[in-house]
Formats: sequence, structure tokens, C-alpha cells
Amino acid sequence: MDMTSETNYVKLCGVIAGKPEYSHSSRNQEFYSFPLQVQRLSGNTDTLNIVLRKEQLAELELKETGMLSVEGQLRSFNNRRGHGAKLIITVFAKELYFCDDDYENSVHLSGTLCKEPNLRCTPMGRDICDLMLAVNRRYGRSDYLPCICWGHNARQASLWSVGTELSLEGRIQSRNYIKLTDEGPVEKTAFEVSITDVKLLNPEAE
Repeated sequence: MDMTSETNYVKLCGVIAGKPEYSHSSRNQEFYSFPLQVQRLSGNTDTLNIVLRKEQLAELELKETGMLSVEGQLRSFNNRRGHGAKLIITVFAKELYFCDDDYENSVHLSGTLCKEPNLRCTPMGRDICDLMLAVNRRYGRSDYLPCICWGHNARQASLWSVGTELSLEGRIQSRNYIKLTDEGPVEKTAFEVSITDVKLLNPEAE
């Protein structure tokens, strides 16, 4: 896949962490999903949800073990069922194959800020900025992808406004947190892109 022409490109290499399950149907096609575990350099693990077409599932024979390479796009979906996360983040697989490569987790996005940046400080005193990036795709739709950046990048990002066009590189990470509900505390998982490099596509507008 030629990522130079992609505004939304993901490359993962990890280990299958569960059996594929039916996800949904769209445009007369059935889709399935399964979790992929990708280890960080720190030893921590991100568990990411992979979505693929039924035809890909049959060809791949996911009963095999070993490292699986996935290339595709980061997608978002608004959950209107009333339970679970409101914004569902998945990786839509375009190519999958077993390999002997090391763990990999990289994402390249180009899009537009659709919410005001939110600068905050971690308990350890490190600056962090939350961004929401809208990335266009086919059929007039867009994916709304939560991103975070740190330190100097965070302070710079806090000065940007809605409509700013960005190109960024980073990694997809999963983060567990506790949400207090009427039924008591519930453990949930959030997904976001941790930015390692970012540049403005329209710097003259800033």
C-alpha cells in the first residue's frame, strides 16, 4: 500500500488475542472483528480492534498463530446503542498476512481540527493536549479521531483553532480508565493516537 497518497494509513504488527466475531453488515457485505495485541517498547501492551470483510477472514484462516501484519485505516463510529463507549475506534483492515516481523504500531493522518484543543497537565507535571481530528473518506463521510500530543507539541497545539489542517504521525494506544456511573464504578477503554510528529498544512492561516 502506498501511504504517500493516503490521508489515513495504519500499519500494525501484533498477536491475535481473540476469536473473530460478527461485527456488522454494510453495502451487502458482512464484517467481523477481532482484538490484536501490540507490545510497546516499554513492555506494556495495546489491544486494538481490527475489522475485516468476511472474504478476508476466510482467506486468512485466523486460527493460525504468530505475528500478524495489518495495513488499513483508522475508523470511528458513533455508538447510539446507549451502552459502551460513545465513540468506537477500530482499524479497518485492507491487507492482512502472517509474518516474522517485530511489533509495529504506526499511523499517518491528515485532517482538520474539529474541536478546540484542550491543554492540561498530568499529575507528573507534563503538558498534554487533546485534539479531535476529522479525516475525510469516501462517500462523503469523515472519521473523528481523538489524538494527544505532549510537551512542546502540546503547548503549540493549544494555540491552534478549529479548522486548522494537520498532518501527523504517531501510534494508536489503548488506555483503561474508571468511569463513575449510577450503578457504581465501571472500567472502560479509550483509544487515541499518541502523536510523535505533527506539522501544519496551512501555517499561513495560524
